[in-house]
Amino acid sequence: MHHSEIKPEVRKLIADGTVLPAHPLALDATRALDVRHQRALTRYYLDAGAGGLAVGVHTTQFAIRDVGMYRPVLELAAETAASWTKRPVAMIAGLAGSTQQAVAEAQTARSIGYHAGLLSLAAMKSASEDDIIAHCEAVAREIPLVGFYLQPTVGGVILSADFWKRFAAIDNVIAIKIAPFNRYRTLDVLRGVAAAGALDRVALYTGNDDHILLDLTLPFDLRDKGVTTRAYFKGGLLGHWSVWTASAIRQFEMCKATRGKDTVPADLLALDARVTDCNSAFFDVANNFHGCIAGCHEILRRQGLMQGLWCLDPAEGLSPGQMQEIDRVCREHADLSDDGFVKANLQKWLA
Repeated sequence: MHHSEIKPEVRKLIADGTVLPAHPLALDATRALDVRHQRALTRYYLDAGAGGLAVGVHTTQFAIRDVGMYRPVLELAAETAASWTKRPVAMIAGLAGSTQQAVAEAQTARSIGYHAGLLSLAAMKSASEDDIIAHCEAVAREIPLVGFYLQPTVGGVILSADFWKRFAAIDNVIAIKIAPFNRYRTLDVLRGVAAAGALDRVALYTGNDDHILLDLTLPFDLRDKGVTTRAYFKGGLLGHWSVWTASAIRQFEMCKATRGKDTVPADLLALDARVTDCNSAFFDVANNFHGCIAGCHEILRRQGLMQGLWCLDPAEGLSPGQMQEIDRVCREHADLSDDGFVKANLQKWLA
C-alpha cells in the first residue's frame, strides 16, 4: 500500500497535523481484554475531537503481541471508530519486532484498514544504521510509515541526523513521531528531514511528552549552506494525550493558531510548564518512567473509563510515591482536566 492510496481527506488530515492519542489497553482483573471499556476509550477520543488513533503502540503495551491481542485490539478500535463517527479518522497501527514480525504486523494492519504504521525500532538496538534503513524499507513496501524516535529510557535507539535523512528519503514515509525527550536529538530529526528535502511530504509530529506545547508552537529554523528553512511540528502523537484529551485538543488548537505570528501569548508559553508538571506525575519521571502506562491508567480509572490499573505484566504498576504525585497534579492543575466532559458522556460511551 502506497501513501497515494490513502483517502485524500485522511492523507490531508495527517499532513496538516492533528491530535493522535496513543490508545491504552483496558484490562479486567484477570488481565483479559475489557471490551466494553476499550470501546469506551475509543469513543471518548473521537468525541473529544481527536483526528485519529494510534493503536498497538507503547501505550497500548507492546506485550499485546505475546498474548494474542494484537489483531483483536486493532480490529476493535477500527470497528468502533467506523461505527461511531462518519468524519475522517486517521488510523495508525504500531509495528514492532524483527523485520519478519514488523512486515507481518504491517500486513495485518493493512488488512484491517489502517492507514499507516508507527514503526518501533526497539528490536534493532544492536543493528547498524544501514541494517535499520533496510528494515524500514522492507516494512514501507507494505504500508505507509510513521517513523518513531523513541526515548532510550524505554527502549529507543539513538540515531544520527544522517539516519533520519535516509529514512525521510524513503518514498512511503508520511510522518515521523519525534519522541527522544531530548532537544539535541529532536533537532537531529528535523535537520535530517530538511536535508532530505522531505519537509513537504513528511509531517513532523511531536512525541516529546515533556515539551508538548512548545514543540507545537515554536518555529524551528534549520540552516544548511547559508539557507534557512523554517519548520513546524504539525501535530502530536502522544501517550500523554491518552488522558485529559478534550483539554489537550483545546491546547493544540491554541498552539496551531499562533503559528506564523510575530508574537506568542505569554500565558500559552507558561502553560507548557504546567502540562509538563502533569506529565511528570503521569509518566513517573522520578522513577525513570517505570509507571508511565499505569499512571495514565490511574487518570482513566478515576474518570470511570477504566476499571483498574492492570497491565499485562503483573510487575508493571505505579511506583512508590507516584500516586501522591498524581494526587498533587490533579489538585494543582484541576483546570487542565476534562473530568466534566467525561462525566457528561461516560454512560453513552459505555453503552
